[in-house]
Amino acid sequence: MNACTIFSTEPTTVLTTSPLPQLRRLQVTTTDHEVVITGRVTSYYMKQLAQESIRSVLGSRRLLNHVEVCPN
Repeated sequence: MNACTIFSTEPTTVLTTSPLPQLRRLQVTTTDHEVVITGRVTSYYMKQLAQESIRSVLGSRRLLNHVEVCPN
């Protein structure tokens, strides 16, 4: 597997194409070294789902999940 395969799908695309509206509203910022997710969701489940959705396309980058959980 080469670097082109690892980064064939960008983290921003993973959430913007999600069938879940809450995940599509999150912001994803990427650099060569990290991926940062920000925004708000209504449950810890949705926060975890956003994180795990992106994990498969991280490659060697680290993931920072700054999503806030706001039940209302």
